[in-house]
Amino acid sequence: MKALSIVLATLFFTTTALAASPDCLALAKEKKLAGAAAASFVRKCVREGCETTAAEKKLAGAAKASFGTKCLADGLQGFCTEQADAKKLAGAARNSFMNKCQAGK
Repeated sequence: MKALSIVLATLFFTTTALAASPDCLALAKEKKLAGAAAASFVRKCVREGCETTAAEKKLAGAAKASFGTKCLADGLQGFCTEQADAKKLAGAARNSFMNKCQAGK
């Protein structure tokens, strides 16, 4: 029973986090944003989506912080991958970039 609840919670958090990213990427492209403006917009958009979702779920304390971190990383994954590909990063440089990017930095 405990394993089932962990699996369901993981799926729930993952699907809600992934839902934020494509909309933000599409909006940035629709607004024809590029470079730092696109990065700032996408990060803010994903962060706001995560905060809204956390509020809807009535999360607080450590659960809210944990959800926010995971949601932000998942939501930014597509954008960060796109940026790393554009910069032609590989190996350790790509890993470092992806970690910083997904942390919202």
